[in-house]
Amino acid sequence: MSGGGNLPVGPGIWGFIAFFVLAVALWFLVRNMNNRLRRMAYRDRDRAEEFAANAEVDGSRRGGASAATPATPAEPATPAEPITPATPATPAEAGDDPDARGEATRP
Repeated sequence: MSGGGNLPVGPGIWGFIAFFVLAVALWFLVRNMNNRLRRMAYRDRDRAEEFAANAEVDGSRRGGASAATPATPAEPATPAEPITPATPATPAEAGDDPDARGEATRP
């Protein structure tokens, strides 16, 4: 056995260069992502402002929100017949379908 056990072993200059290139690429990717997110936030803000401006213009054309809803309802508020809750159909009433909603059951 030859003596050479104290030789330094490490990544060397090529490992440093590879790590540096990856770090620079990551920096550019994060910078690009931040720019895109910022642009998207500006677009969303502009769309919201445009939507609000259009809603104000449409509301003033119609004479305000009170003009869109009538003051008195056309039909009475109380129904002629009392409302009763519907009872679910049993499988025998629904036919051969085991599920009353018409969906097949899963195994």
